[in-house]
Amino acid sequence: MIRELIWKFKKSMFERAVPRRYGYETPVSISFQSFTSNGKPNASARLSLRGNTKDLSLNGIAFIVPSIRLREYYLVGENRLLDVEMSLPSGKIKMQVVGRRYEQLGDEHSSATSYMVGASIEEITNEDRKIYEDFLQTGCKTTVKAGALKLETDKS
Repeated sequence: MIRELIWKFKKSMFERAVPRRYGYETPVSISFQSFTSNGKPNASARLSLRGNTKDLSLNGIAFIVPSIRLREYYLVGENRLLDVEMSLPSGKIKMQVVGRRYEQLGDEHSSATSYMVGASIEEITNEDRKIYEDFLQTGCKTTVKAGALKLETDKS
């Protein structure tokens, strides 16, 4: 009985400590600057790939991409700043994130392997922050269906 009470209390405290996550799927473009062999930014080589978000929170995002690296550059590690452009119903927003962790999805021997990357939001303009937070509060779910954008409203 006491253990059960302690467990419920710990669970309640944990739920309050972890930011709420919203399971919204929306198209994203991830890009970053590559560097020359002497460590200087390569102005002509900006690397990018496309994916979809898995979940969103006030402080971070998780997105699914087909590859964890572009050329020799990994999306996670080295505190690499990633430029993210997200398509929301109110318009496109931009933010800079840092990949903190990743998880391989699917079979490692399959050609359909993808990766889920968890990233913290490091920089976002006030205007884009407002659009982003409004999107999180409204409950609009954006899903990709055969190249078209379909809006769903969460009626809870």
